[in-house]
Amino acid sequence: MKTAIVTDSTAYIPKELREKLNIHMIPLSVVFGNETYREEVDITAEAFYEELKARKDLPTTSQPPIGEFVELFEKLGRENDAVVSIHLSSGISGTYQGAVTAGEMVEGVKVYAFDSEISCIVQGFYALEAAEMANEGKPVEEIMGRLVEMKMSMRAYFMVDDLTNLQRGGRLSGAAAFVGSLLQVKPILHFEDKVIVPFEKIRTRKKALNRVFELFDEDASQGVPMRAALIHGNIEEEAKELKAELEKKYPHVEFLLSYFGPVIGTHLGEGAIGLGWYKK
Repeated sequence: MKTAIVTDSTAYIPKELREKLNIHMIPLSVVFGNETYREEVDITAEAFYEELKARKDLPTTSQPPIGEFVELFEKLGRENDAVVSIHLSSGISGTYQGAVTAGEMVEGVKVYAFDSEISCIVQGFYALEAAEMANEGKPVEEIMGRLVEMKMSMRAYFMVDDLTNLQRGGRLSGAAAFVGSLLQVKPILHFEDKVIVPFEKIRTRKKALNRVFELFDEDASQGVPMRAALIHGNIEEEAKELKAELEKKYPHVEFLLSYFGPVIGTHLGEGAIGLGWYKK
């Protein structure tokens, strides 16, 4: 039984890795005025942040049209018996529901949609592991079971420099954003019940980062094999340095460097940084 793996662009898996593991990607879009860009296709993260600085208004974001899902699933159905389609949290986007609807519309292939309840490369971890299993010929039921198991140890915390974008985009409550800007607080955010909420409020960026590393250490100090990622909003050098520090301290953890691309970057803004991980 052959299984194809699909994820959306907000997993921010590098193109060469997607191609190596045969992961299919469906893009979300950012819209500046009348111009629509499919992320990872029409616009890079670097170009997006440059555009963001040049524009007065915040862009909007949009999920893939159902028709694009249907077209991709039908194409994959010609050579596969099943499709596992892994998407960003249904609490912040309708993309997962789009995959569910499209899966019901296609014939000849069974589509298994999976709500990661998170986003960015942490969502990508599910796709990477699913692809590794599919490439080994594992049955789709086993792949789906592993994804559910992964969710038990999946963690991600992130910090933004400015809560304005999250507030304006409706991805964080106005009250939380107001308190943050008023007190110059650097709240640590995370996903809870599929939406972005404050985890703890901390006064400085440095203290907030140290607190995220403390949370990571709670799992990493157990010595079990883990996969983790440093995620940044256009601050690659700082993220590289932090990754190097963590690699030195935790040799049993496989670390990746990733980024907040256009769609997620629209809501988090430049300067955001995050750390996500799970137990292998």
